[in-house]
Amino acid sequence: MNAAQKIAAFVAGLVMVFTVAIWVGRTVGPEGGVDVRQAPPHEDSHAAHDAGAPEPLGGLAVVQDGYTLDLTEDRGRAAKDVPLRFRILDGNGAPVTRYVEKHEKLLHLIVVRSDLAGFQHVHPVLESDGTWRVPVDLSRAGDYRIFADFTPSGGPALTLGANLHVGGEYDPQPLPPVAATTVVDGYTVALSGAPKANEPSMLTLAVSRNGKPVTDLQPYLGAYGHLVALRAADLGYLHVHPMGEPGDGITAAGPEIAFHATFPSAGAYRLFLDFQHDGVVRTAAFTVTVEDGEAT
Repeated sequence: MNAAQKIAAFVAGLVMVFTVAIWVGRTVGPEGGVDVRQAPPHEDSHAAHDAGAPEPLGGLAVVQDGYTLDLTEDRGRAAKDVPLRFRILDGNGAPVTRYVEKHEKLLHLIVVRSDLAGFQHVHPVLESDGTWRVPVDLSRAGDYRIFADFTPSGGPALTLGANLHVGGEYDPQPLPPVAATTVVDGYTVALSGAPKANEPSMLTLAVSRNGKPVTDLQPYLGAYGHLVALRAADLGYLHVHPMGEPGDGITAAGPEIAFHATFPSAGAYRLFLDFQHDGVVRTAAFTVTVEDGEAT
């Protein structure tokens, strides 16, 4: 073999080695596994939730992930049965008209005054032009927070928040004290559980009437109860998940309703439990103090 042939063979060998090295690097990766590319962000978030990491509080922003909560009017006078109108706008400013049903509704609307009084959980009607309409009770003056909890078709689950200013004489109320029981329309609801920040917490609420446990609660929004938690300091909205569901062969129709949540910070929270019995939905409210826990 002459010198030219030796040089050509040497160059060909280098090219082959370099090609094989690139293929091995892409296929095996530095840890010796099969493809170590980073998982998509949504997979990471699910893993964190399953591990008990706190979900970010919703309702603190009017715009998130390209979607906007657009109130038709953000000011008004104190009155009962005020027609509230709003739209959800996409990143192009167009009204969203298609939604994914969640807890038997396309959108859940929470209305509460800034002092956490006057809680309302209503379900607006969607019109063909993307406008949502619902009457709300604004008979008490003050600043209100409007929470829209929804999932647009093809988009993420969101809770957006906006302020609504209601004119008139405003008499803000102090946060009710922490208590283990509350009474609403003759029903006594007892709360048990010791939530700690950044740790998975179990909250159990037991419903009784006239001293007897209520064992025939009726499903409401696909569960025997629906719980909303709001952080008192800034009205941050926390998703609280019910344990079990009606008809699963395990979950009893009362007296206890169990929920699990991970509170992202210590401090005071207000809990609102909606439950249905004898065809009427009632709301029991509690103030809880979340203690410091282990940081996640």
